[in-house]
Amino acid sequence: MKYGIWNTGEPKMEAVNALVGGGFAPLSAMVLAARGIQTPEQAHKYLDCNAPLPDPYLLTDMDLAAGRVALALERGEKIAVFGDYDVDGITATCLLTDYLRRLGADCTPYIPGRLEEGYGLNPIAIHQLHGQGITLIVTVDCGITAIDEAKLCKELGIDLVITDHHECKDILPDAVAVVDPHRKDGGYPHKGLSGVGVAFKLASALCADQGQILRDYADMVCLGTVADVMPLQGENRVFVHRGLEALRRSPRLGIAALMEQSGCDRASVSASSVGYILAPRINAAGRMGQIDLAVELFLTQDPARAEALARALCDLNRKRQAVESEIYQQAVGMLPEGQTPEAIVLADETWHQGVVGIVSSRIAEEYCCPTFLICLDGEHGKASSRSYGGFNLFSSLTTLSNLLESYGGHELAAGFTISRSQIPAFRQQISALAREYYAGSGPRTVLDADCVIPPELLTLGNVDSLNALEPCGNGCPKPVLVMKDLAIEKIMQVGGGRHMRLRVRGGRYSFNAIYFSANAQTASIAPGERVDIAFTPQINDFRGERSVQMNVTDIRPSCNAECSCQCDSYRALKNGTITPAQAENLLPDRPTLGMVWRYLSGFCAGALEETPLCLCRKIVRWSGCPLSLEKLLTCLDIFSDVGLVQTQHHHKHITIRLTPRQDKADLNESLTMQRLQAAKES
Repeated sequence: MKYGIWNTGEPKMEAVNALVGGGFAPLSAMVLAARGIQTPEQAHKYLDCNAPLPDPYLLTDMDLAAGRVALALERGEKIAVFGDYDVDGITATCLLTDYLRRLGADCTPYIPGRLEEGYGLNPIAIHQLHGQGITLIVTVDCGITAIDEAKLCKELGIDLVITDHHECKDILPDAVAVVDPHRKDGGYPHKGLSGVGVAFKLASALCADQGQILRDYADMVCLGTVADVMPLQGENRVFVHRGLEALRRSPRLGIAALMEQSGCDRASVSASSVGYILAPRINAAGRMGQIDLAVELFLTQDPARAEALARALCDLNRKRQAVESEIYQQAVGMLPEGQTPEAIVLADETWHQGVVGIVSSRIAEEYCCPTFLICLDGEHGKASSRSYGGFNLFSSLTTLSNLLESYGGHELAAGFTISRSQIPAFRQQISALAREYYAGSGPRTVLDADCVIPPELLTLGNVDSLNALEPCGNGCPKPVLVMKDLAIEKIMQVGGGRHMRLRVRGGRYSFNAIYFSANAQTASIAPGERVDIAFTPQINDFRGERSVQMNVTDIRPSCNAECSCQCDSYRALKNGTITPAQAENLLPDRPTLGMVWRYLSGFCAGALEETPLCLCRKIVRWSGCPLSLEKLLTCLDIFSDVGLVQTQHHHKHITIRLTPRQDKADLNESLTMQRLQAAKES
């Protein structure tokens, strides 16, 4: 099991019937109803890709921003568009630069070197631009925290217009205009704009024809919105829908070349292919310190140059992957053995600043906790961090700002600079914040699935109907469905053993399934077992024959009795705060102890290695009796206390070995049992 908890929606049948009556196919209706949509009207609004775009002047300070840029155009001033080195920042920089140049502006795009200057507006860049005669800097996708840099601009006589989409601090920079949908004094109806989305709004304000700007730049807004994982709701659905149309029909030269070099099929390009194929190659330029390649890719009008740039970006991406793999191996090797940490904070002098963010994301997902990787340089370090399970990084960094030299970002991803001497204190305090956040939450790995479906609903027609939900992404995810009590008929390893194909049966219906980056051992399954499968349905088109296929998200043992995953009482036992009521609830009776022991003694030849919740569900399936995860863990502790088993906790798994002994064990001698008895009677 990848996920300890499966949160599965329960669509109301009256809503399903209403949606089917409104023309939606049954499977689409179930998914929409599970997401809280009750009427066809609500569904059409939720999925609308042609809604009118809000007036850009609804953004606070947009009138000041557009007015100052218009004045610079009228005066013939030198303008710099200052962006960020990720896809969102690159597309924002190129969109505004291209549009201002069309208006006749003397406009210079500037994206700081990730390694030399770091993120955002900085003194090195400001002085350089001042030396070039720049009198107006317009930031895109950055600048909202540039308090000191705004003061420097004012001292040098440079006007500053900030456009950004990151969280605002209490104090805003002293600039001509600060345009950010997150401004506390703002009333813009759509807070989820990307950086390129805000840049699009500025161009629209200058043009006074938002439709024309969308026709000219939908591809760029689409790329930045998808790559920055913005919610595909409201205005962003329009951006991405129109952008995908542009990418299929007539992509600009550089993007067309990149699609060809990366094997991204224009006819079937989707939000997923933007996120997984195009975005990493564009990002590679910033990560590997060659940002000019990506900027030129968007702005070039030379087909031969576009092809060369696209090829170079693909090569850079392969180098980035190799560096990422090396850092990942080093970081994992630095982790302590045993219990999963509350937060991971690691530092090293040799790590590549441009790549640690990807590694942070990978480790956070694998180890189920917020992760902070710090690239050390002398007595200071620059960190990239990624969240897990809803832990708010920006808020946490604000709480610990006294330990940091600077910081920025948002809830899910953030960066900061820190003195080497403060890293131990930061590790201790961020771990305490994470421990408090996760306390009592049960397993941290949570899968949100739309609904449980019967096998007969998984038809070609129904799966095809799910295209109505596109574009899918954050805020409108691809459907995740659950089918219960399926029999595993066949397991085959594919892709050199890296992936697994399954044949499963539910009643008289059989389905093929693909489970990437998994095998029978890691999934803890075997032919003949009965399982629940969470999956995204897809159509497999092989040699002209179309069939339904499950793209597996997770597999768990089927249960025919209750199997609670809550662990509040067990945590209280471990930290010494257990109440009499919790002790009474947690204390296993003799039948429960006997049931767990019989399972272990029957299935534990040698060593048994399972995730605890997977083991719990297997015992419930085997016995037909209810069992909670915390009661299973308590039983294991009792058996371990009296020498019946040896247990070793790893990151996600627990290893159990039976201990041969001649005499009969007295469970009353267990320290765990005694503590529970004492707590119960106190």
